[in-house]
Amino acid sequence: MNRARPTLTKTPTATPPTTVAAPAARPSTPPPPYTASPSQSPPPPDPPPPYSPSTTANASGSPPPAYEAIPAGQFDPRDLTDFQLDELVHRIIGRITRLIRTELRLDRERIGKLRDPRH
Repeated sequence: MNRARPTLTKTPTATPPTTVAAPAARPSTPPPPYTASPSQSPPPPDPPPPYSPSTTANASGSPPPAYEAIPAGQFDPRDLTDFQLDELVHRIIGRITRLIRTELRLDRERIGKLRDPRH
């Protein structure tokens, strides 16, 4: 049961010719440098108006309203104890956090980046 094994001989294959693009010919002289013509330049901006203190939000010259004391028996937030302040924060933190997250998500949608890369 001796069978003759066929022998495989490798024949050299021709490699396809490679073509190399010739570099583009450059002009012998460089182009002239750019110079802006004076007729096309925009006019200089006007200087800012001079400062005058009378053009502020309080144009009448009267002083801002003074602090008014809270009448007795009404709510004064400065009288809250630390415990009351903590309770108030715990009651509203969920709502505020939800509003801020919604606002941030809307901003990401607006700029086209829905994924938050921090998570």
